[in-house]
Amino acid sequence: MARVIKSGLIQMSIPKSEGDGTIEEIKAAIEEKHIPYIEEAGRKGVQILCLQEIFNTPYFCPGQDSAWYASAEPIPGPTIERMAEYAKKYNMVMIIPIFEKEQAGFLYNTAAVIDADGTYLGKYRKNHIPHTSGFWEKFFFKPGNLGYPVFETRYARIGVYICYDRHFPEGARILGLNGAEIVYNPSATVAGLSQYLWKLEQPAHAVANGYFMGCINRVGEEKPWKLGKFYGSSYFVDPRGQIIAEASEDKDELLIAEFDLDMIDEVRSVWQFFRDRRPETYQKLVEL
Repeated sequence: MARVIKSGLIQMSIPKSEGDGTIEEIKAAIEEKHIPYIEEAGRKGVQILCLQEIFNTPYFCPGQDSAWYASAEPIPGPTIERMAEYAKKYNMVMIIPIFEKEQAGFLYNTAAVIDADGTYLGKYRKNHIPHTSGFWEKFFFKPGNLGYPVFETRYARIGVYICYDRHFPEGARILGLNGAEIVYNPSATVAGLSQYLWKLEQPAHAVANGYFMGCINRVGEEKPWKLGKFYGSSYFVDPRGQIIAEASEDKDELLIAEFDLDMIDEVRSVWQFFRDRRPETYQKLVEL
């Protein structure tokens, strides 16, 4: 029997940014803008929905302003509990990326995973933290310390990679070895240096590891930092590396795709990359 999944990605421009009110007002406005898209996903029968990187704030990392530390919150916490209500209402698994505060001085770029009954399943903390060309993330985020977990949801086994993680094939491979059938990569990336990699690296991860990926990027420009244009182009890619659904470059959008998880077994039966691995020869990967 086919295991057909309907999944959704929300790419979004923000209605308020730095200077448009308090941090709490900005967060509330961004969350409010997402709600109709979340509701639409639920009404359309989306089973697994993923939002963009730190979805309820601007991408504040170009500014290196410690005032944004105040936007971090616990997981579970108010935002995750609020989103869990929609997950339960629509029987919809949700991946919710936010700025996490574990304790004073322990802040992470994190995605929480909520099951279709509203149960909090756990979280992934971004492991690879950039610090270059306006992406001054080390000012805000500690490197992740939870490894590469895979979450057994009602509909599929899912993993999460976040933005800059996508440049590192090692974690993508571990997610496959840990049993991920779909890997979601919520991102905030602008036109320029790495744009040509957007449709190169993640299809390569999907092929090398024989799983589906949902890749999300926000849209628009965010004042006052003028980092560049977030170019959207969110997409789903299958285990053969074929992009099966793609969003626009400049519009707020709910992208929905249906795909059959049985394709994973079909592809891995042809390309035996896991069988033919030689981990005993990979010592250089862990040498300092």
